[in-house]
Amino acid sequence: QVQLEESGGGVVQAGGSLKLSCAASEATLSVNHMSWFRQAPEKEREWIASINWIDGGRYYHPSVQGRFAISRDNAEGTMYLQMNDLKPDDTAVYYCAAAKYYTGSYRRLHSYDYWGKGTQVTVSS
Repeated sequence: QVQLEESGGGVVQAGGSLKLSCAASEATLSVNHMSWFRQAPEKEREWIASINWIDGGRYYHPSVQGRFAISRDNAEGTMYLQMNDLKPDDTAVYYCAAAKYYTGSYRRLHSYDYWGKGTQVTVSS
């Protein structure tokens, strides 16, 4: 059973940056892709970015395109999310997730096999 653990959350002023990490319990992951989701208070969990673990392809939600960058370290089994130009609307709990198979969309929560417990990101205005 793969376990994922996020880190790097915190409080930052608008316009600032944070870098999140997602470490897997197994350095060699047999997954198709990994993603970041976030959930703001009283809102549904939403997909924000994915990285294909095989070919490195990157995909972003329009709301973070150009501000956030997803990356990976295959050897370490770690995924990152560099977040720049943060806005108060980015305030949420950020989760990483991993999927063993691609089922036609990166956005479907139920298509993921493993989830972390989340890390809080708070952006003050």
